[in-house]
Amino acid sequence: MTDITAPSAPQSGLAKLFYRPPFVGLLAFVIVFVVQALGHTVMIVMENFFGEEYIYQSAFAMGTVGAVLLYIGMKNNNEVTATWLGFWAGTLLWTGWIEFSFVWSGNYLNVPDLMDPLKPGQIATKAEYLVMMSSIGIIMSTLMYFTMNKETKCNFFLWFQRNLGMRTGKPNPNNERNFAAITALETIYVVWFFYLVLLFMYDENILGDRHPVTYGIFFINVIWSVFLFQRLMKFWKVTTAIRYGIPTAIICWNTVEIAGRWHLFTEFWEHPQDFALEMTLITVGVAIAAFLAVRTPTHQKGTLSKEELEARRA
Repeated sequence: MTDITAPSAPQSGLAKLFYRPPFVGLLAFVIVFVVQALGHTVMIVMENFFGEEYIYQSAFAMGTVGAVLLYIGMKNNNEVTATWLGFWAGTLLWTGWIEFSFVWSGNYLNVPDLMDPLKPGQIATKAEYLVMMSSIGIIMSTLMYFTMNKETKCNFFLWFQRNLGMRTGKPNPNNERNFAAITALETIYVVWFFYLVLLFMYDENILGDRHPVTYGIFFINVIWSVFLFQRLMKFWKVTTAIRYGIPTAIICWNTVEIAGRWHLFTEFWEHPQDFALEMTLITVGVAIAAFLAVRTPTHQKGTLSKEELEARRA
């Protein structure tokens, strides 16, 4: 797909600053990172507000909104708009159709929640996430396709192709990329993958959340998060920053998830009834940031460099 020519950057000095690193990558990171917390909040609010009688209908409606956004994004030729629509589509599809399908399965099969041995009466892992562990075979099988797909642009998969001899041919130079579809699938897949990583790591029959290997994984995850974050801060192109920011933010979020499992802080996003004002302010802030992000030009490096050069000559 041919990129749409980006509009000229506004003359405002603040706007020009916003279009530069590290703010391009930082905005994408913050939105994706905070949305991980809000996803938990949304599920809890839906369960409390709609109750058992209408929870699945509301979840289906949420997923339907995601499907509509995906359709709109796939028809949109603006790369920035299509990419953000793909992210929100993937987020709503994951929460509405995928996560709540596991909720339904857990309830239908009468799977009990896993209780926290260190805090009697509190749930360590909900039934839907125990059911989610059964999807490991699906994700591993489909990963084979993505890993060996010759058209992939993902650095992670390309690394395996280069170093493990997994190339299946040369990419088609005329392959038309649909950025909404790519971003939606990336969002769903990355969230799903790291959910499973954490769930299997927490399982006492495998490691457990207090196992030495778990502490080692936490340490490696911190290093990996910092490495990816500092790379993201160098991005100029907003759409590339979004697609790189999704796994970066989710990998960073794993650090928060593990620390929360260790009860190092209060996971306030899981208690919206106690932090209603704070969660409202965060939600409004993300909405404003998302609006600004959609209006960010696709790529301003060339435009801004040209303006700086002309300013020096003047």
